[in-house]
Amino acid sequence: MPADNPMSIAKVELGRHLFYDRRMSAGQMTSCATCHEQSRAFTDVWPRAIGATWEIHARNTPGLTNIVYNAVLTWANPAMTSLEAQARVPVFGVKPVEMGLPADPAEFLAVLKTDAVYRRLFPAAFPNNPLPYTIDHAMKAIACFERTLISGRSGYDRYHAGDRSAMSESAIRGEALFRSDRLGCANCHSGFNFSNGNDFKDAPRVGADLFFNTGLNIDYARDSGLRRQTGRADDDGKFKVPTLRNIEVTDPYMHDGSVQSLEDVLDHYAAGGSHPNRSKLLRKFQLSSQEKKDVLNFLRSLTDTTFLSDPRLSDPWDRKAN
Repeated sequence: MPADNPMSIAKVELGRHLFYDRRMSAGQMTSCATCHEQSRAFTDVWPRAIGATWEIHARNTPGLTNIVYNAVLTWANPAMTSLEAQARVPVFGVKPVEMGLPADPAEFLAVLKTDAVYRRLFPAAFPNNPLPYTIDHAMKAIACFERTLISGRSGYDRYHAGDRSAMSESAIRGEALFRSDRLGCANCHSGFNFSNGNDFKDAPRVGADLFFNTGLNIDYARDSGLRRQTGRADDDGKFKVPTLRNIEVTDPYMHDGSVQSLEDVLDHYAAGGSHPNRSKLLRKFQLSSQEKKDVLNFLRSLTDTTFLSDPRLSDPWDRKAN
């Protein structure tokens, strides 16, 4: 019997339904999309994530833009590199509770087996498996859907593909500043995805060297970041470098949502950071008011409005029925 295709249209469609299904949670009020909203590049509005039991988490909800290309998937765990494995964390995790599905998800498995939509989608996604209705298959399907969350049609992309009207003169100047040694932004936000952990042809990197302390003056005793995984003092306060794609709509910023606006982000980095373990890549700089506008306009040119409204990535459920 031939093996199932690891990535298929049927799996993606199943994964999209699961991603937006609130029944896959405690109280049946929370789905993956509750925290990962399409219009906000698959993150949310809160400084720190809020779980199905209203527990406020320690960290900001990471966006899922181009997640398939990320060498590491969470804020501070270098071992988490599989989308299938990562999907289990919010679904079943208890420290903290995110979606809160019980470890024995019998009730949700019953939904999979009896819901008319899933009775069509699961056998189509796993046609060679006599037992298609499993949590393992659900996680594989969600991961397949997440691999389709591709953003590459921003003004920046269209400009560099030849449409010279897609970026303003101000944004073009801002890109030059962004890439300059004077600001050094591209030291971390590099490659096509404007991150440092691009699992792609442009110099993929792995492991703990993907995490940095960005100098935030906060209590790292509450969340020591990478140090929690490695136990190393020099990893204190280090976190993943997120993509800057669609950064205009993913506020508030940083791993804990402590910076409210892009203007505030620039001000923070211009000051050089204050944490004693801050990265040596950080250095103070000054910008004129026009230069600041230019950099901000460049960052806004990374917004892909098509991605934020693509119906193929949207909620497929009829809420009257679900």
